[in-house]
Amino acid sequence: MLLSLCPQAAYPQELGLKLEEEIQTGREADENAPLFVDADRIRGRQEREIEASGNVRLRRTGEAVFADYLRYDFTTQEVVARGNLRFERQGVVVTGVGLRYNLADSTGEIEEVDYFLTEIGAHGEADRLIAQGKNRARIENATYTNCEVGEEDWYISARRIDLDRTRDVGVARNATVRFKGVPILYSPYLDFSLSGGRKSGFLPPSIGQTAQTGFDFTQPYYINIAPNYDATIEPRYMARRGVQLGGEFRYLKPSLDGDVQAQYLENDRVREETRYAVNLRHNQRFGQNTTGYVRYLGVSDDFYFTDLSNQISATSLTNLPREAGLSYDGSWWNLSGRVQDFQTLQDPLSPIVPPYARLPQITLVATRPTELGLDVKVEGELVDFDHPTLVTARRDILYPALSLPLRTSFFYVTPKVGYHYTRYTFDTQPESATTRELPIFSVDSAITFEREASFFGADFVQTLEPRLYYVYIPFEDQDDLPVFDTSQADFNLASIFTENQFTGGDRINDADQLTAAISTRLLNPRNGDERLRFTLAQRYYFAPQLVTLNAPPRESDRSDVLLQADGYLTDRWRFVSFVQYGAVDDQLQRNNHALQYAPEPGKVVNFAYRFTRERQEQVDVSAQWPLTSKLTGLVRWNQSIRDDKLLEGLVGLEYNAGCWTTRLVAHRFVTSEIDYSESFFIQLELNGVSRLGLNPLDTLRRNIEGYTKGN
Repeated sequence: MLLSLCPQAAYPQELGLKLEEEIQTGREADENAPLFVDADRIRGRQEREIEASGNVRLRRTGEAVFADYLRYDFTTQEVVARGNLRFERQGVVVTGVGLRYNLADSTGEIEEVDYFLTEIGAHGEADRLIAQGKNRARIENATYTNCEVGEEDWYISARRIDLDRTRDVGVARNATVRFKGVPILYSPYLDFSLSGGRKSGFLPPSIGQTAQTGFDFTQPYYINIAPNYDATIEPRYMARRGVQLGGEFRYLKPSLDGDVQAQYLENDRVREETRYAVNLRHNQRFGQNTTGYVRYLGVSDDFYFTDLSNQISATSLTNLPREAGLSYDGSWWNLSGRVQDFQTLQDPLSPIVPPYARLPQITLVATRPTELGLDVKVEGELVDFDHPTLVTARRDILYPALSLPLRTSFFYVTPKVGYHYTRYTFDTQPESATTRELPIFSVDSAITFEREASFFGADFVQTLEPRLYYVYIPFEDQDDLPVFDTSQADFNLASIFTENQFTGGDRINDADQLTAAISTRLLNPRNGDERLRFTLAQRYYFAPQLVTLNAPPRESDRSDVLLQADGYLTDRWRFVSFVQYGAVDDQLQRNNHALQYAPEPGKVVNFAYRFTRERQEQVDVSAQWPLTSKLTGLVRWNQSIRDDKLLEGLVGLEYNAGCWTTRLVAHRFVTSEIDYSESFFIQLELNGVSRLGLNPLDTLRRNIEGYTKGN
């Protein structure tokens, strides 16, 4: 039997009206919306009240009541229900033994409550739920958990929880977090966001132990200043070092964004000195075409990161940048400028020379095609190099070039001619200047062949792509020129197709050389995705080398052979291999291989071997692999074979119980020639609520390529 009711309207004379609109749980309830009552039996008095029994359903847009018995009063709009009671409203399902609820002002209460939050899968129970209007409610003597019903390994119990959807705030009083029946955290007052949005309050603490700091405890406090501003204050207690105060401020506007981080330790008990760190990042857009930025990273001393950080990404920092820049994008040309300096952290056993400061550096890049098919490109630079102990000067570079790209669908040829002009003006002798003028000529060409092929029982499109790249640069003696920012470029498949074998502008090699390469690729014929790629390349020299930098000239008329292969053997196996072979001395110069097996998220094994003659030989193995249905093993071992030394190691366990996860991780890595950093992480994560302990997730992601959280 179906009955349609309108508030303050006459009792309908006909039954069995058609339900025209389905109730959508989660929509805002509307007191003017019609009511629908469906039950086995309905009786009542016109314009006074009705009583329904047997599989009763009362529905209004955004609300529904199910019960064995229900009474509705037309005058007060009050609903009384009992027996197999279920109340649904805005993503919340509540069951209980009795309901008294007023549809006019959305007030009432339910006794002996079990509730379910359908959107996030949470549930709990309470003595009473009191509705205090459309957007406010109170739950008395309540529990809360994300665990499956009957498997509540953890839950939060509170004497009272007040919910205010208007302000998106929940407040729990006398709240206790219990894990396996044991209380692990208590708070007399705990507030939180109902939608998962940002909310001021205490964040989960970090607790751990490291060799450098001893017992390590950090308690962050988050401040939600505004939708586009926030801050975090992080007091940190280190048993060996003392109390450190840290914080972060973040901001975001349509034309700018950035953050400021700072740490301050009044008196380090080990070093007996005040220590601090500042990290500033700011980006800004000035109008449609102009952008700017500021970067500043500074610390109090050379050993700040090695003493106080447990991340190798921080302890390996050497030159800390301080720079600011502006850039204007003129569509076909770009003009940028910056000032840049560094703080250099020194290892007493392996000191280095600090880099030059650029005060300032101005660069121009302009590229534009012409109606004749020529591409015109101009590169310019003006930079003033400064150093406290080394020679200083201003370097001006102007490099205009013309190229003629000739292209079809299967090949291209691009001849290019340019003129490179460099001028040095020394601070000690500003009236004198040194110049370098070099013409540069090159031709780049390639052709692509395709055919249908079948490998490993699958169909592919296979390509064959030979490429030739010729460069001619005459010799000019450059031994009298200073070296500010220039070094030998790494020899690889990218640099072998460049004009200059040096990075920076202080050296330009003489060249009469031809680079020859051939590549083949396997492509998916349906979508063009690349499956495998193999490339073989070598450079041939037609004249001896005359321009050098901190190395003797080459003696051969050809370079080492480069071979690179990468791609997917199957959907589960991926590999990358790079070999540099000395064709003259018949010796391997570099031999790097990486193999990854990843059948599904949470299962990954990585193996890498790295060899560089006279420099390094390393084996690197890492894995994340389930040991049981809930327990996962974590490992990383990076060993230097040449030094018989562990460079970085990690071992850990991750236990995923469904609604909670715990991680135990031990980590060790080299911080200097003789020192190690050692850390031990213990973390308990209650899904959707909190993480307790020292967070190892960043360490796991960096050490195990392809790592996936167990939950």
